[in-house]
Amino acid sequence: MWYSNILETIGNTPLVKLNTITKGVPGTILAKIETTNPGNSIKDRMAVKMIEDAEKSGKLKPGGTIIEGTSGNTGMGLAMAAIIKGYKCIFTTTDKQSKEKVDALRAFGAEVIVCPTNVEPEDPRSYYSVSSRLEREVPNSWKPNQYDNLANSQAHYEQTGPEIWEQTEGKITHLVVGVGTGGTISGTGKYLKEKNPGIQIWGIDTYGSVFKKYKETGIFDKNEIYPYITEGIGEDFLPANVNFDVIDLFEKVTDKDAALTTRDIARKEGIFIGNSAGAAVAGLLQLKHLLKPEDVVVVIFHDHGSRYMGKMYNEDWLRERGFLKDEKLTAKTILQKKEQKEIITIDSEKSVFEAINTMKSLNISQIPVTQQGMVVGKIAESDILNALLERPGLKSAPIHEIMTAGFPFVDLNTSIDKISALINKENAAVLVEDEAGEIEIITQYDIINAISA
Repeated sequence: MWYSNILETIGNTPLVKLNTITKGVPGTILAKIETTNPGNSIKDRMAVKMIEDAEKSGKLKPGGTIIEGTSGNTGMGLAMAAIIKGYKCIFTTTDKQSKEKVDALRAFGAEVIVCPTNVEPEDPRSYYSVSSRLEREVPNSWKPNQYDNLANSQAHYEQTGPEIWEQTEGKITHLVVGVGTGGTISGTGKYLKEKNPGIQIWGIDTYGSVFKKYKETGIFDKNEIYPYITEGIGEDFLPANVNFDVIDLFEKVTDKDAALTTRDIARKEGIFIGNSAGAAVAGLLQLKHLLKPEDVVVVIFHDHGSRYMGKMYNEDWLRERGFLKDEKLTAKTILQKKEQKEIITIDSEKSVFEAINTMKSLNISQIPVTQQGMVVGKIAESDILNALLERPGLKSAPIHEIMTAGFPFVDLNTSIDKISALINKENAAVLVEDEAGEIEIITQYDIINAISA
């Protein structure tokens, strides 16, 4: 058996029991693995549905251009379908989204415009506004508007809901979903509640989003809105696809808990998923007191971990945000173990001859070069030798004439792995600003000393 094209492989994704990360959580916890869709996310389902509905209504015409604001996954589904159906794609996204998502969209031939995150939806620079402007300006174009296009939730009513009902043999008691556009939770939840009104639909929200407070109070509170790191869930407006009548409750999850749980799922369950799935599991763990041993819980695993390699799966990224504190040495701990010595620098206006004498007297081979107290470069024995072989008279010249690029700067949370990678033939050391604002130097010897201490 074969399929006529890649779009026919969308759906019928597996349901997999979680065993380790949910240890201590009452009930049977099942993950709906949407990464097996050809675009590696649940958004393939609604992307094709929106296109097909637009074709039927005449909104999307042959040879047209699809223009959409997307965090990446919807764009992937739209781009994939556009290739099969013969359309062009222009996507707007935010600078919060991972580089991997943007690169993936471009790999499918789409044009991607990156817009600022920290602006209101009505701001002309927002990715919502830019996509709407492009739709007006580009001939024969169509904007799916995944947030308010009800084909989004309808796709999940027709596909995801029935799949989960059949796979659990109607035993599902709870559905847990990260909420962004609202299509997945609203469409799937509507179908499941029609089958059994007692099924609980839990939406996972993030701090900086308006959903939870609006559900609980009916108030759209702009004070709830602020930038957050978690991708794929939360909003600063109310999409038409979010059916608050279907969703029984919202639970907020911090950026840190979402990121670390995403990482833990890969390490504890062997399932490589994205940030919104990590948030969904983190939310479930916070709500475990509401579950009973006989419950059957389905958690949507929305997308694939490969789109977050530079973020949630990057230890330096986690450390820089204070999310990860483990046994690995960092610049801070290396400095704490280092014998404290005053860093030797030399002013850029000093002569090459003075640099030679400083190196001789202190038995060092490289010195950071400063200008008005700021590190602007470095001078090494090899730099001096090469310069003097060409022009012996350079001894009296100022150092800035032969200095080279300075040592790399790292911050206190930089891992020993990254520091080691930066120290090479060109750089015998890295510089770091300590907590008092003083510049410190870390050499290979300091790393060895810290490891063996």
